[in-house]
Amino acid sequence: MTSPRSPLLGYALLFAAVAALPLLGAYPIFVMKVMCYALFACAFNLLIGFTGLLSFGHAAFLGAAAYGAGHALKVWGLPPLAGLGFGVLMAALAGLAFGWLAIRRSGIYFSMITLALSQMLFFFFLQAPFTGGEDGLQSVPRGTLLGLDLGNDLTLYYLVLVIFLFGFWLIYRTVHSPFGQVLTSIRENEARATSLGYDVDRFKLVAFVLSAALAGLAGATKTLVLGFATLTDAVWTTSGAVILMTLVGGMGTLLGPIVGALVIIALENKIGDVGKALADLTGVAWFNGLGEAVSLVTGLIFIVCVLAFRRGVVGEIQHRWGKR
Repeated sequence: MTSPRSPLLGYALLFAAVAALPLLGAYPIFVMKVMCYALFACAFNLLIGFTGLLSFGHAAFLGAAAYGAGHALKVWGLPPLAGLGFGVLMAALAGLAFGWLAIRRSGIYFSMITLALSQMLFFFFLQAPFTGGEDGLQSVPRGTLLGLDLGNDLTLYYLVLVIFLFGFWLIYRTVHSPFGQVLTSIRENEARATSLGYDVDRFKLVAFVLSAALAGLAGATKTLVLGFATLTDAVWTTSGAVILMTLVGGMGTLLGPIVGALVIIALENKIGDVGKALADLTGVAWFNGLGEAVSLVTGLIFIVCVLAFRRGVVGEIQHRWGKR
């Protein structure tokens, strides 16, 4: 019989390995970027995988927090944690507004409302003077925390790891709480949850705001890491990317979005190097242009996952392991 603590032990070993990555030669900025998008995907998975709500506009919360935190850090000169908190607050308020409007509908209508609202916020960021327009908000300072200079990549790395662990722990506790069980029941059979006396709309709204706040935490942290916030953070393709991360990794699993984020971000950043290596190995010059065909490769991976790994990478592993 499997001990109920065994998953926690597995998570602890996994995150201990992540903590050791810089000591093993991994590039800290790349791993921090993966952690930010992994948290973003985990936040989205809380909404779709455990509540059954498909949002096409989750990039709005990533962008709102990215710009909010960047403005607070650069213009107002707030300390790092206060700047991150302000970004999360902006994302949560946007999530409250979006959710209050969107939960009045279900299915594809819910998804299209979130997309429309996200596009409205995108065009606001495009026109607002404090965002820098198409140039973005540049040169955001990292500052210091408890006397530690966050300009040092290794110091910032462990702060980002703590932030990611906090977000993951919050999602884990939510999923395994009575509140999380109600969310799962809404996903499985909303009519029955309503007949049992639950205020389904209120539960959906709380889940939506929590997901938006965690997505905002990812966006604010990304601004702190990279030192800028741009329209890419809020564009609709970023909403599509987080859906892809969740599906590739495994929707409705805790580790799936992390794996999906690693796969997609690694493709975006390393596919050019892989193409060059293949060109040198095979002598086929076409591979040299692989770095410019990230969308093509990502699309092929998505097709393979849909056809062969419908549960996603982690979901498929869990399913086959359960059979054994």
